[in-house]
This record gives sequence, C-alpha cells and structure tokens, in this order.
Amino acid sequence: MDKKTKALYKAKAAVLKALGHPTRLYMAEQLAAGERCVCEFVREIDADFSTISKHLLILKQAGILEDEKRGLNVFYRLKVPCILNSMSCVEAVLASRLQSQKDLMK
Repeated sequence: MDKKTKALYKAKAAVLKALGHPTRLYMAEQLAAGERCVCEFVREIDADFSTISKHLLILKQAGILEDEKRGLNVFYRLKVPCILNSMSCVEAVLASRLQSQKDLMK
C-alpha cells in the first residue's frame, strides 16, 4: 500500500474511531435532528460538563461536528450529516448477527 492510500485509510479510521464510543455516537445521532447546546447534553447524559465537552471535541477534531459560540453557550451541529447514513447498515449487521445466534439455538 502506498503512502497516500495508507494516509487515506488512517483518516477514515479516525472518523470511525471518533464515532466508536457509545456516548459520541448518541450525540452524533441526536445532532442529526439539529444543533444542540452542550448544556442540553449535560442534562441528558449521565456525565459532567467537562466529559461531554471532551466527547464533542473529539467529534469536532475528527471533522464530524462544527460549533458556534453564542454568548456563554456553544452549539454543535453535524458538519456533514450524511456521516450517519451508514448506521442503517450497522443495524442490519446487528440484526443479521442476532438472527444467526437465534438459528444456532434452534
């Protein structure tokens, strides 16, 4: 594999890694409905402000989110909403795996 191809796969893996945490995946899916303030996630998720902010920063650094500061609040939105299009495929994999496990039990 050449350097350019290797760099591309490394960049793709970084995006997937950023979504690879349940809390970050939840936040990204919530942002598909529209922008949200950090304070909203703090109320929803059982984590403190700094933890939520760190998760959002990881998603932002991966290029998944963008933010906008308004007064004392920071609002986040998906930078490229199509990032979540693959989730239906992930759910199909989960359903297939579950079906395979059920078939084994018969």
